[in-house]
Amino acid sequence: MSVFGPAAEAAARLAPQPASDAADSPEPSGLPGSFRSALEQLRAAAPRHEAFVEEVPAPVRLAPYAVALRAEVSVDGSSAPVASGAQRPDTDSGQTLASGRFILLHDPAGQPLWGGTFRVVIYIRAELEPEMGNDPLLAEVAWTWLSDSLAQHGVEHTAAGGTATRILSESFGSLNSRESTNDVELRASWTPAGEGFGAHLEAWADMVCSFAGLPSQPDGVLAMPHIRRI
Repeated sequence: MSVFGPAAEAAARLAPQPASDAADSPEPSGLPGSFRSALEQLRAAAPRHEAFVEEVPAPVRLAPYAVALRAEVSVDGSSAPVASGAQRPDTDSGQTLASGRFILLHDPAGQPLWGGTFRVVIYIRAELEPEMGNDPLLAEVAWTWLSDSLAQHGVEHTAAGGTATRILSESFGSLNSRESTNDVELRASWTPAGEGFGAHLEAWADMVCSFAGLPSQPDGVLAMPHIRRI
């Protein structure tokens, strides 16, 4: 499992997950040149250090080729962000503020619904303060932040779409002792226009950090308000 972090050699271990049966999967040397180029750009990306980014198995049968990454923003007992590194943060001794997934799909033949040969799919989730679960503007803020983050990173894209959801979870019966939780969840996808796949990854990592309530980067992008903090 490869890890995205300050060390270039760690990022270089990123490997594609062809979305097909293993027996039919091509060797890395047989990957389309366009997908190899996209992977190189992802390797060269520099996501925010507060987000621990690692490769995970990609979904199958969505496209002939795919690669997936997971991001997590956690804090330790002193409420300090856990920087990315060679090991996953110990969530038992801290708290996960936000997590997300980034999936890059590639179909050399293109797909009509994409309007291109690549498609980026993202997912981000974070826990809210209990009193903010009924904020009617929360979902709209989440979608607006996505648009602003892509623009700040100069991400060229088309056919963007997605949903922002507020989730209230309450437990009953034998689980009645569990506290109620409020979460915000964003699912979105878009079609990249041209190259620059590293910018897509960096914009997504910034979004995860913003959902975690960390100070904004770059300037001009506001962090998601009312995120639960320790």
